[in-house]
Amino acid sequence: MQTLTLNNGVEMPALGLGVFQTPPDETRDAVTAALDLGYRHIDTAAAYGNEREVGQAIRASGVPRDDIFVETKIWISDYGYEETLHGFDKSAAKLGVDRIDLLILHQALPSDFDRTLAAYRALERLLADGRVRAIGVSNFMVDHLTALLDATSVVPAVNQLEIHPYFQQRPVLDFDNDHGILNQAWSPIGGITFYRGQGEERGSVLEDPSVTAIAEAHGKSPAQVLLRWGIQQGRSVIPKSTKRHRIAENIDVFDFALSTDELKILDALETGRRGGPEPADVTLAAYGRAIPEA
Repeated sequence: MQTLTLNNGVEMPALGLGVFQTPPDETRDAVTAALDLGYRHIDTAAAYGNEREVGQAIRASGVPRDDIFVETKIWISDYGYEETLHGFDKSAAKLGVDRIDLLILHQALPSDFDRTLAAYRALERLLADGRVRAIGVSNFMVDHLTALLDATSVVPAVNQLEIHPYFQQRPVLDFDNDHGILNQAWSPIGGITFYRGQGEERGSVLEDPSVTAIAEAHGKSPAQVLLRWGIQQGRSVIPKSTKRHRIAENIDVFDFALSTDELKILDALETGRRGGPEPADVTLAAYGRAIPEA
């Protein structure tokens, strides 16, 4: 497994398993399969409602805890200094761990950015206390990152973003690269594009002729090509699947390389169309919900 070095020296596997929208029982089985197949990075979130099952699968796997990189996220309802410290306690208890490897803020919450800043300062405290190994953010745009860097002391180790060939967010990627923030791709195989209907601008990226042609040339699947595209450009990728054969397929991406021309072809697929919610639309009124106690 290829690893990436975060800006504080912590090593993180380049590829992990994501469990967004995975029901609890399926989460336990998916994480069990992933660890059995060689994954050592699991990405979850308080808002996913499956941290407990992630922890159960980790403990039952027989893999030493120190060999598994556990990443989770604080939801906007738990922003604020004391609230975020308690959010850590809830997540750690559900996961059954004393220390979380990477803890990030799930959204920028631009409508109440003072709460976001207070939440990030709580992450800084957790980092200083050794309760987390690295801290970061998710779905932060350039203006959010600029404001965060101006008001806090620790540069985020990671910015988790929607990144696939149809939506690449190059200005954000460039800003992150310039400031030593690792780009981490959620929906790296364009899962968010699967649900576009007939007649909508470009459907699933997995069915794009450019992607399928490159896959055929390498004897790989379209999903493997898209994961390789992200990894070769220095990003962390966290594909989601609940099927063992897909989980196995997604980790089998370290035995081939895309050419410079193939990377350019994939880069040229940009549509500028976001699949997830606009960061500015994520407000407590629209998206706030209580995160249960452990």
